[in-house]
Amino acid sequence: MTLARLPIFILLFFMAACTENEPVVKVDMSKVESVAPLGSTSAITYAYLPQYSHSVSFERHRRLLEYLRHKTGLSLRQVFPNTFAEHVKMVERGEIDISFTNPFVYISLARLGSEAFARVVEPDGGANFQGQIIVRADNPAINSLADCRGKRIIAVDPNSAGGFLYPFGLFFDHGITQKDFQEVAFATGAGGRQEAVVLAVYTGAYDVGTIRKGTLDIVRDKIDLDQIRVLAESRPYPGWVYSVRKGFDPAIKDKIARALLDLSASRHDDAPVLAAAGMIDIISAHDEDYEPIRTLIRRLGLNGDFQ
Repeated sequence: MTLARLPIFILLFFMAACTENEPVVKVDMSKVESVAPLGSTSAITYAYLPQYSHSVSFERHRRLLEYLRHKTGLSLRQVFPNTFAEHVKMVERGEIDISFTNPFVYISLARLGSEAFARVVEPDGGANFQGQIIVRADNPAINSLADCRGKRIIAVDPNSAGGFLYPFGLFFDHGITQKDFQEVAFATGAGGRQEAVVLAVYTGAYDVGTIRKGTLDIVRDKIDLDQIRVLAESRPYPGWVYSVRKGFDPAIKDKIARALLDLSASRHDDAPVLAAAGMIDIISAHDEDYEPIRTLIRRLGLNGDFQ
């Protein structure tokens, strides 16, 4: 029996059990509660912020979760929020224990009591990463950031670090704010938003796109990258971060942190785990590492709350 059929079965059971002399029991179907599959509630939940499609997220972190299960003896399962907003809400509801997010979203999670404990080192950016501003290679009208004024621009998500915050910080440094564009749109749909921005620029739906550095490698086998030009890159900011939700067992957090920090690209068994996740190392992290993000949020006049 599927879980979706469970309320119907219960209703039929009670109807069959009634006799003519028994009072009718009314069932309010608007208050049906979802039931988690048996055995799933005991697992530690791990979520990768949905910057890419769920299939990409799964493949990038599948080996890492297998490693953590083996190394710690803990039961972990990967969960897949559809949007950045859903990810934050799931953390707030205690449905995500371990979050792997960009620094901008981490600031929102920290407001909810989450604690940073590790950050990643990437092959092309070290412990920091950057945003990129892209245009079509054959667009003759845009050759500088100033040329972006009055154009249609698409960003990943209003809470994306590399795909919004960092590139718009770069625009701000050149005297360009959101009101200077003809239109500012955000990618929609479940996951895959970085890819959606690249595709929107590739097809000419938008003049300018903002993405995190590294995204073009992800879509290399999907489009002709010769048609995309990187107009500019932001300065580096602190990289992606691991955090635990408020109230998570500190001893289990420390156990997971030790396992992550013990990964080494120089070891034969560890190298493919890190490579699949787009990392070369994992180092310790603390909340104060992310003060540059808070400073940028204030400069851009954002309220710092999750949108």
